[in-house]
Formats: sequence, C-alpha cells, structure tokens
Amino acid sequence: MKKGSLWSFGTRAVVYAAIGAALYGVLSWVFNFLQLPASGNVALRPAVVIPLFFGITFGPIVGFITGFLGNIIGDLLSGYGFWIWWDLGNGLIGLVAGLCAGMMVDYKRGKDILIAEIFVVLACAVGMFVASVSEMWVSGLDFATAMATTFFPAFITNIINGLILTPLLMLAYAAVRSRSGR
Repeated sequence: MKKGSLWSFGTRAVVYAAIGAALYGVLSWVFNFLQLPASGNVALRPAVVIPLFFGITFGPIVGFITGFLGNIIGDLLSGYGFWIWWDLGNGLIGLVAGLCAGMMVDYKRGKDILIAEIFVVLACAVGMFVASVSEMWVSGLDFATAMATTFFPAFITNIINGLILTPLLMLAYAAVRSRSGR
C-alpha cells in the first residue's frame, strides 16, 4: 500500500474486498463446525487471518468489508442467520488491522511484522469486544457472562490464529511481490 492512500477506495480495492469477503466467508464456513465448548457459539476459526491480512495489506476499508461481508457469508452458509453485531465486530477486526497499512514498508522485515502483530491483538480486542458486549442486550447476558462466554474465547482463539498465521501470509505475500517485480 502506498503511503497517503490509507483510506482510498478504488476499483482495485473493490476487487480485493470482494476476494477477501468470499475467501473469509468460505473458510469460515469450513471451520465453523469447530465450536469451542462452554462458549456462546464461538468457533475456532483460523480464517480470522483473512480480514487481518487484507486489512494490513490493502487498508482499513478493504479489511472492514472483508470481515463484515465475509462473516455474513460464512454465517449464512453455516445456517446461523444474520448477526449484525458479530458481523460488525469482524469488520472492525479488518478495519483496525488496516490502520497499520500505511506503516508497512517491507512485509518480510521484522519491524513490520511486529507492527502487524500488535495490530492483530488490538484488532481482535476491539472487534470481539464490540460483538461480545452486544450479547448483553441481544441475549440478555450480564457483562461478566458476556466476557466469559463470548469475548475471552473469541479473543484468545483469534489472537492465537492471527499471531501465528498473519506473519506467514505476510512473508508469502512478500515473496510473491518480489517475484513479480513489485
């Protein structure tokens, strides 16, 4: 991503967002059967790396659309229906991760990977907090129960997947870019 274009949204961004949303939706559907016990419909989804990576690589708008629409697609394919607050939470994961896109220089540099990892944790915290707090009025949970049954299981599994898989995708992306002369 070029510096100064963090919030730009042109034809390429639309294509990246569509690819990201489709990829996230299908991969979420594939892994949604891995439900965590004693949690409020929280799955162990390695696919969470998709909105994180697309946000980091293509910016916050692409990251938001990837997470928001991708979660809708994944939930609908899984038969879960439409949960706007969880869709918003997943969109926020991509958006917050995308805020570091303007800082990225070289996806294989240790400094850039560390910046991305910090944003992975922040993104997962913000996105899953918004989604989990919504359970207080949607499902009638108190704060402690919402945190215990939705936030912590979702946040912990998301950061584990994100912290492991995001650098791998960044390194793979850097290799592809260098081979293509970019």
